Amino acid sequence: MFRLIILSIVVSASIDSTMLMIGDQTAMHLSVTQEANERVEMPVFGETLQDGIEIVNRSAVDTTTLPDGRLQLSQELTLTSFKDSLFAVAPIAVVSGGDTFWTEPMALNVIQPFEVDSSLAITDIKDIEKAPIYWWGIIRWILLALAVIGLFVGAYYGVLWYRKHFLKEEEVIEPELLRPADEVALEKLDEIKAQKIWKDGKVKEYQTELTDVVREYIGRRFDVQSTEKTSDETLRAMKPLIDKELFAKLSKMLQLADLVKFAKWHTTPDENEQALSTAYEFVNETRPTPDPSLKGGEEETPQA
Repeated sequence: MFRLIILSIVVSASIDSTMLMIGDQTAMHLSVTQEANERVEMPVFGETLQDGIEIVNRSAVDTTTLPDGRLQLSQELTLTSFKDSLFAVAPIAVVSGGDTFWTEPMALNVIQPFEVDSSLAITDIKDIEKAPIYWWGIIRWILLALAVIGLFVGAYYGVLWYRKHFLKEEEVIEPELLRPADEVALEKLDEIKAQKIWKDGKVKEYQTELTDVVREYIGRRFDVQSTEKTSDETLRAMKPLIDKELFAKLSKMLQLADLVKFAKWHTTPDENEQALSTAYEFVNETRPTPDPSLKGGEEETPQA
């Protein structure tokens, strides 16, 4: 940076980088220091600083008051060049009154980083081209997604197949299924008889528990899935399997339970006792006949 001090005005100019690649940009700083009572006319710049050096941008003149009371005027120019050459930057003039003040000359070296074959014809700018679709990349992701989905589906059905063919025989059998159906049913009826929850107003619960015991017994004893059937469906399945008198009592018990559960029927104490008695009678009448050679005689039948 060079400075010229004349009287009370100091004019200076500097360039950030005095060596540029062609097309690059650099900043020039112009500064004028003056007394507060002096009038200075800053230069007016156009689009070029001189032939071969273009002005890309120019800032407004900034005025700053220095500690000693003088003023400093500053302006920044952004320069560029597209010509491979060593430029001698001419001094810049600043006018104050009838005097003209000049900055020191500077140098700017613009370098062409590559060789240009001047023998080739000048061609126009190419049109914008669309990048080709990378179909293999898209197909690869689709195949990967299908493979992952297939893996999960295959694992799901593989687990189902394994459970069906290998775990079926290992299923835990409930202890009740290992005991005779009539023994389990009579034991549950004894519990219901002992509790007599219908006396506490729980008639619906009482009838439900009673019929559940009978339905489970029917399912094990006669292979009629009564728990999955309505009362009418159960009765139709049982009609050819038991005698008419027992069938009539079973029908009355199931119909009474349906009235209580679905029609809010209010039963009498006698009807509740009779339903329990019918359940006992049904199990005792239809239980398998004991083999005397194995049991040593007929077992005692619980009475309602």
